[in-house]
Amino acid sequence: ALTSNPELSAAANELGAVEGAVIQAGVLPNPEISTSVEDTQNKATRTTTIQVSQRIELGGKRSARITSAERGRDVAAADLAAKRLDVRATVIGAFFDVLVAQERVQQAEDLLSLAQRASQAASRRVTAGKISPVEETKARVAESSAELALVQARSGLRVARQQLAALWGAQPAAFGSAVGELAQLPVLPDESLMLEKLEHSPQMLRAQQAVFQARSVAELERARRLPDPSVSLGMKRAQEVGRNQLVVGISVPLPILDSNRGNQLQALRLADKAEDELLATRQQMYAQLQQQREQLQTSRAQAEQLAQQVLPAAQSAYEVAAKGFAMGKFSYLEVLDAQRTLAEARSLYLEQLVATHQAAADITRQLGDVPGLE
Repeated sequence: ALTSNPELSAAANELGAVEGAVIQAGVLPNPEISTSVEDTQNKATRTTTIQVSQRIELGGKRSARITSAERGRDVAAADLAAKRLDVRATVIGAFFDVLVAQERVQQAEDLLSLAQRASQAASRRVTAGKISPVEETKARVAESSAELALVQARSGLRVARQQLAALWGAQPAAFGSAVGELAQLPVLPDESLMLEKLEHSPQMLRAQQAVFQARSVAELERARRLPDPSVSLGMKRAQEVGRNQLVVGISVPLPILDSNRGNQLQALRLADKAEDELLATRQQMYAQLQQQREQLQTSRAQAEQLAQQVLPAAQSAYEVAAKGFAMGKFSYLEVLDAQRTLAEARSLYLEQLVATHQAAADITRQLGDVPGLE
């Protein structure tokens, strides 16, 4: 995805385009050539003047223009780095979605197998006259529900595979099964480490570079308040006197009507805006990181509790109910209830796994590599 993702390629092209702006910012003004003819009716008294003019930039305009363009390049580079982290985190999330979807299919197949065995047991007991045919009907309904759940799980897996493959532009999803340790939970990162990485994250760097760029634009507009003179050098041919005359001139715009005050004010206020946005970005990212860390801590603890306590108990309860039903000690309603409890526990466990890995991916989306979350 880091090689073939279209959005990442677009961000890279944006950075390449800004390089052109940096090159253009250092270019000097083009000279101008002009010619004028006086007395076009009478060749004997005609005067022809040809001269070349060059505008001279004063007040550090060129250096300020180059600095502004370079700051714009820094902003584009930060955008590219942020987009790379965004694509990376999105791929991680989509990959775990595929792992979870595969696990849901496996669980749905297991539940269908359990429902089929329970249905067969109910059929044998009805044949033996030990239970009512209503119990067998309930078992058949449960088996049909398990079949529908398997169909839905397989559909969800196909969608998850397509979403993952789309991140590198592959349609359809031309890969086999995803292989990973879904139950291996990411660790809880140290809060001080997160805050340290926050100041060096691409989003923070982007906001900081935006402040530098806005300030450089303000410097450029301040430099533009000084008018740029133009010097000219040429030759004048006077036919009446029969000789050439050197022409030297200089022109300076008078900043009477336009002193660039409006552009200066706009640039200064935009610089203030960029500084406010930097503060807002820091506060927003800090709040998001705290929320994501809390989500990671909570979902991780719940997943561990489900894996260590709830799932074994639900599995044991179902096995006891199934054996008791086969021996005539329990009704099928009790088996169905135990089966439903096991399915719900497994589903909840998968949801907590997804939430845990997604929270870890969201943290790396903002901060980059964090120990234990790579």
